[in-house]
Amino acid sequence: MDRILKDMEFIVQLDKMKTVLRQTQLIGSEQREDDAQHSWHIAVMTMVLSDYADEKIDSSKVIKMLLIHDLVELYAGDTFCYDAKGNEDKKSREMEAADKIFGMLDENKAKEFRSLWDEFEDMETPEALFAASMDRLQPMLNNYYNGGGTWKKHEIAQRDIFKRISPMEKSSKKLWEFVEFMLDDAYNKGLISKK
Repeated sequence: MDRILKDMEFIVQLDKMKTVLRQTQLIGSEQREDDAQHSWHIAVMTMVLSDYADEKIDSSKVIKMLLIHDLVELYAGDTFCYDAKGNEDKKSREMEAADKIFGMLDENKAKEFRSLWDEFEDMETPEALFAASMDRLQPMLNNYYNGGGTWKKHEIAQRDIFKRISPMEKSSKKLWEFVEFMLDDAYNKGLISKK
């Protein structure tokens, strides 16, 4: 019974993901998305887009990574990817948060989740690169289909967006071509600047 109670406590904590707001707005809405919505969206994106990966990937593993990669934000908060100041201590805040959130689980489950989270953060395996690609593509789509969204609000340059989405180039040539097309079109429409 102790283990079940511990698991349930962890599951109850996960509900707070619905309260962690991100910078990106929902498509066609003023409402900002939350971490739970984001994680669900990129998990489904993986199911749809995994055929475009350059290397054979374990989609189930990618989906697991995507469903847990932002759990640390329960304690570390969401850091806007283009916020240089906020990103200075992001790694240390998230490492501390990972210890806390995964430490709620029994030893075996904690090791499994932490291993997946670490792999995602390291971005060295085909699965981690594809997961990072999905994590970064989704807000790009939202910004593009929201007339520039946070790109316009924060005056984000095309080169910075390309830098952010760079794991895609190592993960999928076809999706990278789509990203290049989308960002060129975004520039042509005045949604982003070249800076």
